[in-house]
Amino acid sequence: MSIILYTTNHCPECNVLKMFLRDYQIDYESKNCSLYPQYWDEVKEYGFLGVPLTVINGKAIQGFKPEEIIKAIEQKETPDA
Repeated sequence: MSIILYTTNHCPECNVLKMFLRDYQIDYESKNCSLYPQYWDEVKEYGFLGVPLTVINGKAIQGFKPEEIIKAIEQKETPDA
């Protein structure tokens, strides 16, 4: 499973989302748009202009939406019948 989290340095919502992912022991790749501005191009490719942006196996979820994130993870962990 691939989980990418796009963030910036001064984003309170990003920090809360990181804590949420750590608390639930969800591994993710962090892409800091403040340190690497080229990541903004990737955010825009998903159709968004802001962070946090969580991408789970290609599905983009903008903002702090824990229920939606958990649901997307559970869908990917359930084998197709």
